[in-house]
Amino acid sequence: MDWLDTVIQGVLLGGLYALFATGLSLIFGVMRLVNIAHGDLIVLASFLGLAVVQGIGLHPLLSLVLVIPAMLGLGYALQRGLLNLALGRDILPPLLVTFGISIIIQNVLLEIFSADTQRLQIGALATASIRIGESLAIGWFPLIVFLSAVGVVAGLQMLLSATRLGRAFRATSDDQQTAALMGINDRHVFALAMALAFGVMALAGVFFAIRTNFSPAIGPARLLYAFEAVIIGGLGNPWGTLVGGIILGVAQTIGAKIHPGGQILAGHVAFLMVLVLRPGGLFPRTRE
Repeated sequence: MDWLDTVIQGVLLGGLYALFATGLSLIFGVMRLVNIAHGDLIVLASFLGLAVVQGIGLHPLLSLVLVIPAMLGLGYALQRGLLNLALGRDILPPLLVTFGISIIIQNVLLEIFSADTQRLQIGALATASIRIGESLAIGWFPLIVFLSAVGVVAGLQMLLSATRLGRAFRATSDDQQTAALMGINDRHVFALAMALAFGVMALAGVFFAIRTNFSPAIGPARLLYAFEAVIIGGLGNPWGTLVGGIILGVAQTIGAKIHPGGQILAGHVAFLMVLVLRPGGLFPRTRE
């Protein structure tokens, strides 16, 4: 039962990693943009949640009502006003711009909140669990995070496959020039994609702030986990991203079970194994 519990906890942790990775996968799939600031933007959402909780007194989960719209607007404005100007055939300018954004976010958060670690408290929900037998328990909050990840991925897949906006995303991703000739405003489409990615980052950031301690400097590690989950699952595949997050989470919990210091290493080893055996990921996107 100990090993079963380890795997279950890894699956639940994978839901959080899938939320980290979904926004990264979306913007790469639509714009071929690797957002170096992705992890720092997740941490920014965590601090926005903290500011709302401390300033207004809302419950951390209710802070999402304000944090998600704020991040949606920030994502649209950032893409429309700055990142669209850097996009082109050369991948270096957007990399440099997002790297600069990453540095700015870290320093601004450090200046405002200091380097002290923070955490959002949700009271009894943090330790509430569902008992299964005598030795197995599933925490309510990790389960909420996992179900939220499944819901986000399912909603994103439906949006991409069954809506006009999703068709615009796919058309612009496949052939930007032809899509423009058909009347699709690629700058607006890119900004909407970034806004959607920022909305998912907001959810991930608040959940992350509830689950563990956070500080202004931990964004790059979130980027690494998101990147690994995307690569494991396959670029541009939302369900693959969820599977990638689960594999990464299970690998980390098994690594921690084997050795207390092996959690992070085990995740990296799983990532490298998939990269060697399936360079395109387990479920790479196929073009219709």
